[in-house]
Amino acid sequence: MYFDTHAHYDNPKFDADRESVIAGLPEVGVSLAMNVGCDMASSRASVAFAEQYAHIYAAVGVHPHDSREMRDEDLECLKALTKHPKVVAVGEMGLDYHYDYSPRDIQKKRFQDQMELARSVALPAIVHMREAAKDAVEILQQYPDVPGVIHCYSGSLETAKQILDLGWYLSFTGSITYKNASKSHEVIKYMPKDRLMIETDAPYMAPVPHRGKRNGSEYLPFIAETVANLLGITQEDAAALTKENGKRFFRIG
Repeated sequence: MYFDTHAHYDNPKFDADRESVIAGLPEVGVSLAMNVGCDMASSRASVAFAEQYAHIYAAVGVHPHDSREMRDEDLECLKALTKHPKVVAVGEMGLDYHYDYSPRDIQKKRFQDQMELARSVALPAIVHMREAAKDAVEILQQYPDVPGVIHCYSGSLETAKQILDLGWYLSFTGSITYKNASKSHEVIKYMPKDRLMIETDAPYMAPVPHRGKRNGSEYLPFIAETVANLLGITQEDAAALTKENGKRFFRIG
């Protein structure tokens, strides 16, 4: 059984069949899934899914793309949401200098605000980091007491070492099945195996041979297969390893 540690089932791409897809996850071998908020609406939706389905847990936060819309009072709303027993992380937060949908100074401010929130409620952070490694790592280093994970990691081994030195986890998506994934493969083979997680980032980043389609937790075996091949273990062992790492990180069970 698998743990999808990062998905967005509130996304409009699931509007037609959301209920059947989420309810059916255990039948396709996915015993746990984390629905991760990107803004206030999706954070509330994540909590609602967690209330409705035993196998769904929630994270609440504001993505860097949406940080320009974030208000100070939203931090209090997020804090209130973290009191729900199935909210187990703050995020996804972070920096995205690829698209720059929000000004960089605002991205950094809201990233720090949410790291402060994670510290205050004693929850781990889920961080998005794209083409912003230097600034992101500098911010993470300001919060040595906040555990966290860089989701959808695709950066260099050098940056991975800086993040791992902080005690953080790294999570990998279907992008590790792509032909240009050599950097991620290097990181996976290097990093401590007890801090490795897998995710779909559904509906994005579908793995080969489903690249270009709507992604879903049912495609986790393709990611686990790649991890298994890199580590020289079975796919079943890769599934068990990453599931236990995810449960430990999010303090589930």
